Amino acid sequence: MEFSRGAIPCAVNIPLLDDEQRRRIGIRYREAGQDAAISLGHELISGAEKEQRLAEWQRFHADNPGARLYCFRGGLRSRIVQEWLDERGIAIPRIAGGYKALRGYLLGVLEKAAARDNLIVVAGKTGCAKTHLLRQLPAHVDLEGHANHRGSAFGPRHGGQPAQIDFENALAVDFIRLAQTQPQRIFVEDESRAIGSLSVPVPLFEAMRESPLAVIEETLENRAETILRDYIIANFDDMRAAEPTAAAERFAGYLTGSLDKIRRRLGLERHGEIRALMEAALERQLRDGSTSQHRTWIEKLLTDYYDPMYEYQLNKKLSRIVFRGNRREFLDWADTMNNDSRHH
Repeated sequence: MEFSRGAIPCAVNIPLLDDEQRRRIGIRYREAGQDAAISLGHELISGAEKEQRLAEWQRFHADNPGARLYCFRGGLRSRIVQEWLDERGIAIPRIAGGYKALRGYLLGVLEKAAARDNLIVVAGKTGCAKTHLLRQLPAHVDLEGHANHRGSAFGPRHGGQPAQIDFENALAVDFIRLAQTQPQRIFVEDESRAIGSLSVPVPLFEAMRESPLAVIEETLENRAETILRDYIIANFDDMRAAEPTAAAERFAGYLTGSLDKIRRRLGLERHGEIRALMEAALERQLRDGSTSQHRTWIEKLLTDYYDPMYEYQLNKKLSRIVFRGNRREFLDWADTMNNDSRHH
């Protein structure tokens, strides 16, 4: 239960207690104190069950000899496991303060990262392939990747989103890794505070609002092609891999449901026009597998809704723009930003 609420990235959950055992020990602690709770714990985890736990930890340690041990507060449970393993000749370092201490440390990392004046925010109209471009840069933080969401009404991805705490922890780990290479510039994608149900941590978001902007400029045709690939083909393939028999129905529900989320902002007439084009494209896709007809509603949605909204927002940020250009020009420019800094 604790692990599902938040864990350190790359952690593996091999707990001393299952949820029911934890519940029973908690009740005993409240009724009779710590010593009684510890005695019950030793009763519950003994004999064959204790041997099974030890075997799991030993196997994991054999495969991961550099591992560290932690529990929620870094106290009793992890110390007991450490002692039991030590009796078997296996020495595993224990993290003082446990998850709570690690969590505090990672929050501090985010605060420090946001305080540094080295972010560049990558902006551009919907479909400019900003996320794909970021992933080609060695010094970047992938907000949408960690959120498992593409950041718009059509953004939900198969598998759902992580917990807010896990999202923040993953971002902090990215900044820790980047610190090893000491890049002068770190690139992030232009996002609103909310990415689906998750929120960009306040210090990072405030820093992004003040950072220089690199604006990607691409043709409508190229942008529609990117959206077709990412939102139509890739999403449908993900759903088909997970649930082959229900994929078509789920995918149609995802597309029409996403469009319905912005019905009020589109207006009833435009929403009705785009929905009719979308349903026709879905019928064609179901009939012969062709996705090409989706381009029609994608282009209309871009020109009638997303592009005007983007241009309005960008006009308020003109003073922050340090680059404008297409994808290739951006990658060349981004490369010089860190290369030039290293030479200096």
